[in-house]
Amino acid sequence: MIDLDRARRDTPATATLLHFNNAGASLMPQPVLAAQIAHLQREATIGAYEAAEAARDAIDHTYASIARLLNCRFDEIALVENATVGWSMAFYGLKLGPGDRILTARAEYASNFIAFLQVAARTGAVVEAVPNDESGQLSIEALTSMIDDRVKLIAITHVPTNSGLVNPAEAVGRVARAHNIPFLLDACQSAGQLALDVEALGCDMLSATGRKYLRGPRGTGFLYVRRAILDRLEPPFLDLHAARWVAADRYEMRPDARRFENWENNVAGLIGLGTAVAYALDWGLPAIEARVTALAATLRDRLGRIAGISVTDIGERRCGIVSFTVATKTAEEMARLLRARRINVSVSGPGSTLLDATARRLPDLVRASVHYYNSEEEVERFATAVAELA
Repeated sequence: MIDLDRARRDTPATATLLHFNNAGASLMPQPVLAAQIAHLQREATIGAYEAAEAARDAIDHTYASIARLLNCRFDEIALVENATVGWSMAFYGLKLGPGDRILTARAEYASNFIAFLQVAARTGAVVEAVPNDESGQLSIEALTSMIDDRVKLIAITHVPTNSGLVNPAEAVGRVARAHNIPFLLDACQSAGQLALDVEALGCDMLSATGRKYLRGPRGTGFLYVRRAILDRLEPPFLDLHAARWVAADRYEMRPDARRFENWENNVAGLIGLGTAVAYALDWGLPAIEARVTALAATLRDRLGRIAGISVTDIGERRCGIVSFTVATKTAEEMARLLRARRINVSVSGPGSTLLDATARRLPDLVRASVHYYNSEEEVERFATAVAELA
């Protein structure tokens, strides 16, 4: 059960702002903000290198908290600048060649698909999107039928950037494990709003960001790499943190996931990330997921009753993201008008999920994304504002 009063006290901006842009960047709770400020003050007082040394336990706490979040080992976590860096360090670390097949989802995020196409052009690998089932999620039946010995990677986005969909990652993981195919899961928008257990998910690699549903700072993220697959990956670049220079003509990579990190980082941000993950764990991911899912369902229902509003969400299982169009206004116009009322949303364009958007003929969408600190009264206020502006 979420204590809404406590959640909103820890998030003072909720007194004056209706923030439905949590899939973009959530409002940080006070403990996360305080942890970062304290470290920055220490840097200014004793020096940045010295402050980093003094913060060693706090950084270890960040690794440990993420390991708890994912149900994995401490040494299977790399701390990186953002989800894209984490995802890219894993993907570009794979060795692909001519005719190798990459299977992905139709709602895959643009950045990931661009990387697939780049590597395909370089190596002769092939990118194929798995068809959806009747609900709009990735079809496990279709995925299974596409498996052969040329499939070298299954890579999907768990929660796409719009559409409210939660892809069936656990079922994908079972297929991948049955055929010993590496499975890369983009959990950028699921981390912090859904419970994530890498053993249940069956993924070999998982990337996520701090700024979205985890309520951490921007410029932070992490990568999980299963120890059993570690030596099958070659990081696309190395430095003196990721590897040791042991002879004039030889180096040795670190034996753990930190081979995917680099030496320089935002220590205050990483401390903030660890604080945010611990804060989420304190609430409990099942409780967060239940509240977020219920608020989003209420919002979809309320918007669906307004003339001229079309909710475009799909999937058997849905999350905290609610996407819609307004018959009389563009998504940009609607977002601007809402912001004038101190209501935050974002706009999701067709180019972000090109295959899905083309198939469904989607224009720019208004994306409203709720979190557990949002209230039922805010859902009603939001729907009323949309109705007045539509």
